[in-house]
Amino acid sequence: MPRFLAVYTMKAENVARFRELPKVEQDAIDNAGLPAWAAWEEKNAAALIDRGGMVGKTTRITRDGIAPATNDFCGYVIVEAETAEAAARLFEDHPHFNIFPGDGVDIMPFVTEPPA
Repeated sequence: MPRFLAVYTMKAENVARFRELPKVEQDAIDNAGLPAWAAWEEKNAAALIDRGGMVGKTTRITRDGIAPATNDFCGYVIVEAETAEAAARLFEDHPHFNIFPGDGVDIMPFVTEPPA
């Protein structure tokens, strides 16, 4: 079955707004979002090949060297689905952007086979 990389995205300004909220409001979002995320994972467990995780600050290496970089990536998961649309439908109403301040989820097909 085809595999897809799903990248959670979050704009820096949304992270900043979230962190500016009073702690009690941040905790309320976490208290609603974390169980909803766990329920999403349980509901879609058969499609989750790698549960991935959240990621931190980016470091980029180029021919010019190593330097800090920025992007909207904040996490990933690998899923199996018949099509890219089917993979995308797994994330409809996901807590990443319905509860947490996430921006979206980008779905990309793997074009090479995983090692045996």
